[in-house]
Amino acid sequence: MDIIIYGSQHGSAKRYAEGLAERTGLKAVDYKEADSLGLYNRMAKLTHGQELYVITVGMVDPEDQAFIGPLREALKKQIPPQMYDENRIFHLRGAIDYSQLELKYRILMKMMYSQAAKLPEEKLTSEFKAVLATYGKKVDYVDLEMLRPLTAALKQS
Repeated sequence: MDIIIYGSQHGSAKRYAEGLAERTGLKAVDYKEADSLGLYNRMAKLTHGQELYVITVGMVDPEDQAFIGPLREALKKQIPPQMYDENRIFHLRGAIDYSQLELKYRILMKMMYSQAAKLPEEKLTSEFKAVLATYGKKVDYVDLEMLRPLTAALKQS
């Protein structure tokens, strides 16, 4: 049995996981509820030919290689080498609603916004540009059609 395990702070990853579950027939489970992974084929036993697909969800445009390159390097450090496959890593855009953020996230976003607002345009990173574009707003970039490549990859494996 295969499984989709997700973690979602603001709901976007959950929406993608549920959309992927609908398209594939797999069960989507919040990582907090994934008690026993030994029952599942994918993402369970890392040493027995298991397949690991990783989906990141954030506000930065997934086509922005200046952001995605370092993100993939960070993933390389967290994923066992035998499991790391860039063809199985997907980056998707999420959503944010500042009015719904917990206080700690509002403070963090305010600090990032204040820092970004002081920088000249040429010094702005993708993350800072995303903060400047969305700060204080309700923005939803979730697009379930972006799951097509992942759905196709899962069906082939």
